[in-house]
Amino acid sequence: MSGGVDSSVAAALLAEQGHDVIGLSMQLYDQRGGEQAWGTCCTLDDLQDARRVASTLGFPHYIVNFERQFQETVISNFVREYASGRTPLPCAHCNSDLKFSTLLDRARGLGAEQVATGHYARVDHSADGRWLLKRSADPEKDQSYFLFSLTQDQLARAVFPVGFLSKSEVRAQAHRLGLAVADKPDSQEICFVPDGDYASFVARKDPSVVRGGAIVDDEGRHLGTHGGVHRFTVGQRKGLGISASSPLYVLKIDAEAATVTVGARDALEKPRLSASGVNWIAIDAPRSPMRVAAQIRHRHKPGAGSVRALPGGRAEMIFDEPQPAITPGQAAVFYDGDSVVGGGWIE
Repeated sequence: MSGGVDSSVAAALLAEQGHDVIGLSMQLYDQRGGEQAWGTCCTLDDLQDARRVASTLGFPHYIVNFERQFQETVISNFVREYASGRTPLPCAHCNSDLKFSTLLDRARGLGAEQVATGHYARVDHSADGRWLLKRSADPEKDQSYFLFSLTQDQLARAVFPVGFLSKSEVRAQAHRLGLAVADKPDSQEICFVPDGDYASFVARKDPSVVRGGAIVDDEGRHLGTHGGVHRFTVGQRKGLGISASSPLYVLKIDAEAATVTVGARDALEKPRLSASGVNWIAIDAPRSPMRVAAQIRHRHKPGAGSVRALPGGRAEMIFDEPQPAITPGQAAVFYDGDSVVGGGWIE
């Protein structure tokens, strides 16, 4: 229970259905304050909102301290990825690697059979006995992209009560149930970088990333200098620090050489990608090409093409039409209709 309307309604609907509900909220940072600034989620006020909802609904609520796990699983990965010239996806690591893996262990300790969250996604069961992850009923709020690494064991015990509702229906349910968070705004930013200044955050955590280098065009010609590759992401246009007669975009980042390559927008379009750490959900790893639609960013319209498994937990996706800004460090999630076939980390 994050203290927001989605997880509060998820808990309330389960309690209303007669389930024996226990509310858990994650404490992700030292609530006594310090140099770390936090956004509009995971705050002390949010934990209190979650506790009030649990009290209103009449079930127990506990706060579990995940400060160490959050630092190791999410923040450290975030800093390492930017330092290596990649663009991290912290919400995916938080949802799958932290929330589900750790909360399932806590659930077992409490004698609970399942873990429910307020994610906009659905779990289904296929005819062959495999658990499926599907898009939510609300396409604008769908979060299946961030959950691609859930295992069969995790999906077997996952429940997403709001995945069958639209956001407006969730708020209507909150009003019906008398929850004080019914009109609470959604959090939008990454919780541990509320001002959106990723570069400054990474530099504070790892000062060694502040290492200047060259900005070059796609033919290797020197155009300018930069103050560290952690300031850039593939597809970026603004803040390059160079002037040109036409817009330039980041095409490639070489952290070892401290070089940032820029070029015209059409040079961003690539016909294929490779991914590592691939988790197959709906099927076993396909050795021959399988038709799917691949989503390469949260708001990206999936591109059709063919995917096949490679040795070492990798995969190759070849698109029918080139896709813009395929970004190392982001997730490539493969869909068959509204079902997640699998997904991995773009290399």
